[in-house]
Order: sequence, then structure tokens, then C-alpha cells
Amino acid sequence: MKEIGGYIELDSYTGSMLHENSVKLNCGRNALAYILKAKKIEKIWMPKFMCDSCDLVLSNCGVETQYYSIGLDFKPQVKQRGEDWLYVVNFYGQLSNEYLVSLGKNVIVDNAQAYFQLPIPGRDTLYTCRKFFGVTDGAILYTDQQIEILEQDESFERMHFILGRYERCAGEFYQEYVDNNHFFQKEPIKRMSKLTENLLHGIDYDAIRRKRTENFAYLHERLESTNQLRLVVPDGAFMYPYYVENGFKLRKKLQAEKIFIPTLWPAVFNICTEDELEYDMAQNILPLPVDQRYNVDDMEYIVDMIDSRGGKTSLVTETKPLCMPQQ
Repeated sequence: MKEIGGYIELDSYTGSMLHENSVKLNCGRNALAYILKAKKIEKIWMPKFMCDSCDLVLSNCGVETQYYSIGLDFKPQVKQRGEDWLYVVNFYGQLSNEYLVSLGKNVIVDNAQAYFQLPIPGRDTLYTCRKFFGVTDGAILYTDQQIEILEQDESFERMHFILGRYERCAGEFYQEYVDNNHFFQKEPIKRMSKLTENLLHGIDYDAIRRKRTENFAYLHERLESTNQLRLVVPDGAFMYPYYVENGFKLRKKLQAEKIFIPTLWPAVFNICTEDELEYDMAQNILPLPVDQRYNVDDMEYIVDMIDSRGGKTSLVTETKPLCMPQQ
């Protein structure tokens, strides 16, 4: 029975939602599980350079897995795979749609780090919302094979750390953020929560796209000469990957200035040896925040802190916290 009257809840937003015409799910790993089940995939090639959240999904689905390396350009180094499926992560939005098309058939594109890059018709493509917006669940999937998903996620009880971070400091709620990430480890495939879908209808995507692109472009202009990566400026960037020798030491110095730079894929240290490129990239690539919370002045502050990394941070008289939660 419909309720009428009483106290007023969160308003319903009616703006346009990017990726509206998609399958909307609760998390990225379950978007992968959805494809595996819908396409009845039995064998797949996965990159060594990624998080371990997919391993349990692949194991539970009984999928045989081969692992491949990537180059400094983030492109897969797979010579022959026949009809096997290939899982390609579009790291930092550095892989163009033209390149992704060139990889042929049986390709799953992971655009978790390229939310504003449009999907390729006929290519299974997934996105995750939590890496770009203040929501507790949400994944976007484009596929031509669908399965019925009856259960819908409910996220209102997990919103505390996001609402708290809006009015206070991240440190107070960081453990809740971590707990929310772990929450999805055993969650089945569900539809995106009603709350998250509503919030995604209230976002100014053009403004966010513009802010992220401008921030990335500024960092690239200032840091390109010392960055080991040759980058393009993506539309609506995820983060700026700054790859330098002894980056892990710089990360600690920036953290002391309250510029929090995550180590995105610590599981790489368990599956790669120290002489492999992926090990060094996981250790020394600094994903610098460029998201919509910040502007060019903030980017300049980050660059100034990097310039003073040689034990000279005392030259800075004011500490301006740039809190970037770990993904």
C-alpha cells in the first residue's frame, strides 16, 4: 500500500543520468560475474596489474584464468589467445576506443577508470560509480546477453561515511569506507540500489567532466617531463598517474602533508616478482587526485609539494589537506 503524508524523505532527482540505458548493478565485480554467467565464459585472460577482487569471482564461476603482462602504455601483451576471452582494463583512460576495437572479438572492457569514455557497440563494457561519485554502490554494464536479477541492493545504512565526510574529515569515517568495500566481497549480483540510482540522476556530469579534465591537464603540463609514462589527457579523468623512481618514498612524504595517495593494487606484490614491471608500477605510480572536489589551485599545491619532496617540506607554512580515499 502506498504511503501518503508524514515526514519528507530525500527528494527524487530528475536530471539526465550518464549511462542511463545500461544494466545497473550493485558493484563492479558483480558486473564481471554477470558477463561470465550470461556469456557462459569458460576461459579468460586477466592482467596481472589489477586488484584481487576479481579472483574470487572467477573462482566462484569456475572460469579458467591465464594472466598477462602490460607495457608502459598499459596495453596488453598477449600474443596468441585464439577464441579465449580477454579482460582489458582501461587504466587511467589511456586506451582509446579505436585501440580497443583492434583487439578483436571476445573482449571485456573494464572502464572503471574511464567513466566518461563511451562504450563500444557490441563490446561488453563495465563501469563502477564509486570511483567517481559519492555513492556506496553502483556499477554500469553494457552487454547483449541479459540474465534476470530480482534482488535490489539497499544502501541507506551504508551512507554514513559519505555524509560524514561531507561535513567532517575523512579520518573519522575511513574504517566505514573500508568496511563498505569489503561488504561486496560476498554480495551476490543485485540491481543498483534505488538510492544510488536517484543520486546519479542529480549529478552535473558536464561540470564534473570538465573539472577532472582540467585538473589532469594541469598536472600533466607540470609533471610530464619527469613522468616515466607517456600520457594522453582523457575526458573526465580518473586520477593522474605519476610514475617516478622511488615513488613509494614520495607517497609517504605527501601523506605527511595530508595529501593521501593510494596504493591501488597491493595484491600485485603477491603475484609478481620485484623485477617485473607490474611490481614497480604498483609501488611507484602515484595516482594523484584530480576529481571534482579540487581546482587548478589545488593541483598547483600538489606540484609544489612534489617539488619540495627532498626533505624541504618545512618551506611550506600552511598545510592544506587533500584527502583522497583509497579505491
